[in-house]
Amino acid sequence: MDIFIAPVKFSNVQLLKNLTAELSKRFSCKTNIINLSIDIDNFLSKERGQYFSTQIIAEAVKLTPGFNGKVILLTDVDIYVPVLTFIFGEAQLNGKHSIVSVCRLHEEFYSGESNDSLLLQRTIKEVLHELGHNYGLVHCLNWDCVMHSSPGIEEVDIKGAAFCRSCASRVESFKY
Repeated sequence: MDIFIAPVKFSNVQLLKNLTAELSKRFSCKTNIINLSIDIDNFLSKERGQYFSTQIIAEAVKLTPGFNGKVILLTDVDIYVPVLTFIFGEAQLNGKHSIVSVCRLHEEFYSGESNDSLLLQRTIKEVLHELGHNYGLVHCLNWDCVMHSSPGIEEVDIKGAAFCRSCASRVESFKY
C-alpha cells in the first residue's frame, strides 16, 4: 500500500521533496506525488477566509477510488472545520484520505521570521499525525508521541516527531 501526496494550492517544491524523502524513510512503502484536479475555491468560506477541509477531502475521495494506499492532500491555504477556529489537518479515521495545511505551520505566521527547518519538522509531525488517524489511531496521552493532540503551534513543537511504541505497533507498515 503506497502513500500518495497531492499538493493542492501548494507551492513549496523543496518542502514537498523533503517531506517525500522523510516519509519514504519512515514507511516501508512507496511515496508518490500525484496531481488531483480539485478546485478548492468552491470550499472557501468568505466569512472566515478559510477553506472547509472536510469538503476538500470529500472531493479527493471522488477522484481517487482506484488508489491503493493513503492519500494526503498538502496545501498552503488556511483550513477549518465549523466547530474550531482553525486546524492543522484532518483525516478519515481508519480511512484513506487526509489533509494537512502548512499555513499556520510557518514560523513567520507567529514571529514574522522564516525558518525552513522548523517548517519541515512541523509538517512531518502533522502529516504523520494525520496518517496515524488514517491507520486507526486516536490521540495519544504520551507527549513524546506524534499522535498527541496539538490544537496550537506550541503543542506541535513540544510533541514528539515519531509514534510511541504503542502507536507504532498499531501501524503495520511503519518502520520502527
